[in-house]
Amino acid sequence: MSVIISPSLLSADFLHLGRDVEMVNRSDADWFHLDIMDGVFVPNISYGLPVVEHIKKAACKPLDVHLMIVQPERYIDAFARAGADILTVHAEASTHLHRTVQQIKAAGMKAGVALNPHTPVHALEDILQDLDVVLLMSVNPGFGGQSFIPHTLEKVRKLRALLSGSGSPACIEIDGGVNFDTGRRLLAAGADALVAGSFVFKSSCPEETIRGLKNL
Repeated sequence: MSVIISPSLLSADFLHLGRDVEMVNRSDADWFHLDIMDGVFVPNISYGLPVVEHIKKAACKPLDVHLMIVQPERYIDAFARAGADILTVHAEASTHLHRTVQQIKAAGMKAGVALNPHTPVHALEDILQDLDVVLLMSVNPGFGGQSFIPHTLEKVRKLRALLSGSGSPACIEIDGGVNFDTGRRLLAAGADALVAGSFVFKSSCPEETIRGLKNL
């Protein structure tokens, strides 16, 4: 299976968001990655449900929605209505993670769980069978454009072994500091999906950059 590329619209030009959505539609990208930040779980605020709803109207590819918010279970149905296809919550933000994952699936979405850099992958061992996506943060969440944390490669290898041992079909997605070099190393370690924000949208030709990532 070829790598899944999910450009992060957090790095898009919000004055011309429709144009950037159309670029991703035309490109070889597979998903749209939407980072929802509340200024509490992470030290930044991004955008909310109305923006997701409008992107859904223009998007021709699945919306990969990443909630970096406290008490994500309060908003599951709202994001389903807004058009999320994949909904990922943070293990660190959800007290009753198994219940939250079941709620996401009951709302008709694929369920993902994200781990911050300091959280070990074995924290998910007991719910791997229920997950569609495990998102490993390869930077500390909250801001785009940060440098890749090299230890992520070892986490990917450990997670791949856990998934293989459990028979879980979950996809390993990586978010933060992805470029051609880190992307190549992540795929070699066992990753399935790469989120790329500033590397795509700040490049001279975003479509070409997406194509390059897709062909790693």
